[in-house]
Amino acid sequence: MTDLERLLALVPPPADPVDTDTDWTRVEEALGLSLPSEFVELARRYGRGAFCEKFSCFDPEEMIHKGRGWLADKQCILQDDGEECPHPLHPEPGGLVLWGSDSVGGALCWLTEPADSPERWKTVYWTIDDEFEYPEGGVAAALTGLIEDLLARMRQDGQDVDGAWFDPYRRNVHVYLQLAETEGAPPYERRLRVLREHLAPTSARGGSKGADEDRQDHFAAAQDQWRLIYETASGHQIRVAYPPGDDARVRNALLTAIDAMGCRVKGVLPLYGTAHWPELE
Repeated sequence: MTDLERLLALVPPPADPVDTDTDWTRVEEALGLSLPSEFVELARRYGRGAFCEKFSCFDPEEMIHKGRGWLADKQCILQDDGEECPHPLHPEPGGLVLWGSDSVGGALCWLTEPADSPERWKTVYWTIDDEFEYPEGGVAAALTGLIEDLLARMRQDGQDVDGAWFDPYRRNVHVYLQLAETEGAPPYERRLRVLREHLAPTSARGGSKGADEDRQDHFAAAQDQWRLIYETASGHQIRVAYPPGDDARVRNALLTAIDAMGCRVKGVLPLYGTAHWPELE
């Protein structure tokens, strides 16, 4: 099994990936380097999006117009702290080239040596804390290791997570439903179970529990098209993100589930200035 096949087995690619007709030769011409064939195939299989809401691969525009400047900024910050980057930046010989990032500002790079053998390039993970990690293998192996480590940490922290996932890029509708418990409402665990049962099948995507027992549970429904957070950590609410065409389905499913949970909607907070379900506000 190849490294890419292992990644595909760990994280199933989307049935309809986004932006797969990408012309990577523009990146190669701009950088003066050939790209690893594995990276191009990975981009074709997954398209634009994010692994486990944590790791993303850059598209051509980002690699051409953003990559060098972002690494240069990180290098300057490092120097301001009296430290030096242990590697040069492209176009210096063997310099770092950015191919992806994490969700908090860490950089996933190639160490481009030897320049004419991209299949042999190693990955450097330059974290937000300015630590340098060196995952084994190329892009697919590096992502596999990083994702496996992420899932292991989530489970060690007691988070409920069914497995790895990939979310294709999409401009979703975002709605926050602020809830109030009706008389005799069951405890949180039961309400969460009822919510997921009404939206089944669902897949758990982690969460958190505070010292004061405030909770936040992440999960996906509707074949991973709907992304939900049920919580008491930032007020008692359900956050949902979904494709614009699913508005009526989401509304009907959630209102039915909320009633079965022993709750009612006391307010709707639409994001990005778009009003949804105004009669519930």
